Amino acid sequence: MLQVMSKKRFFRNLCAFSFLLMAVGCSERSAGQVSEVYAPGNKAINGYDPVAFFTDSMPVKGADSYSYKWNGADWLFSSAENLNKFKADPAKYAPQYGGYCAYGTSQGHKAPTKPETWTIVNGKLYFNYNENVKKMWTADRDALIEKADANWPAVKSQK
Repeated sequence: MLQVMSKKRFFRNLCAFSFLLMAVGCSERSAGQVSEVYAPGNKAINGYDPVAFFTDSMPVKGADSYSYKWNGADWLFSSAENLNKFKADPAKYAPQYGGYCAYGTSQGHKAPTKPETWTIVNGKLYFNYNENVKKMWTADRDALIEKADANWPAVKSQK
């Protein structure tokens, strides 16, 4: 005999399933990323200007003409001014966990990121795998940052 699932039970199951999908998505490891910096094609953070997240409050694509080799990757900038700011203090502008997913790092592994998931917390730049993962990370951000900070020394040398 067919049972009709209540709306409440249906939505509870749907929420649980959605959460599992998001968690699996962020656990997708960055194939071949041995680098401490998330640098597909050796361009750090997908070729976006790290300084622009602080100065323009948005992702800005960098240009090959404003490039700087740092920490094993090519960092691109949208202007000479941003390039010079980065050269003067890379640690101030470089993203945490090498630009890998902050949530993934808190879970003990590397995961790729998207520039639109950026967040600045206490003067530090963070990225996440996608918007859904960013929402999960934001919900418990301080605890997850603490956990990721503790995990990063071991995670950064992983593939």
